[in-house]
Amino acid sequence: MENERLKKQIEFLKEIDKLKQVFRQTLLMDGTRHENDAEHSWHLAMMAMVLSEYASEKIDISHVIKMVIVHDIVEIDAGDTFVYDEKGYEDKAEREKKAAERLFNILPEDQANEIKGLWEEFEERKTKDAKFASALDRMQPIIHNYYTNGHSWREHGVKSYQVLERNKIISEIAPELWQFINDILEDSINKGYIER
Repeated sequence: MENERLKKQIEFLKEIDKLKQVFRQTLLMDGTRHENDAEHSWHLAMMAMVLSEYASEKIDISHVIKMVIVHDIVEIDAGDTFVYDEKGYEDKAEREKKAAERLFNILPEDQANEIKGLWEEFEERKTKDAKFASALDRMQPIIHNYYTNGHSWREHGVKSYQVLERNKIISEIAPELWQFINDILEDSINKGYIER
């Protein structure tokens, strides 16, 4: 192939196909199997489109979608870290930074910088777009747990106070979504899906 730029782009696209093989703790809502990171990212992109009206500040929806599409690519190398795994979080940032360097730099430099910048913005959670993207990333497994009778909560002994503490960023950028989360969490407690 003579076009070096295209060669790098195709190599990156080939490499990120591996995201379909990174499985999460979250079950699909029908409970048939664990979801993979590619499915998770697609679902977040759809959530961003459908739920953008609940952002408390004006957001750039296309920017949010770009962030949620790239945010877990690093897990190809770093693996998925369960959100309530304190031990796994000890070296998570280091593992993911190393993965970002390798994976994004497969691309031509301009695109590598763009995608790495999106990933870093998501991780830093400082902009309103990143806060909304992060809120959706936090919200999605809660919904999955609700519709799978608390599967991963029960499997890992997660308590409702941990869910509230971990996900309070949702309240900052999307108060109505935060109320929804509180409502389904209370219902989950009442149904025995999670302990208080």
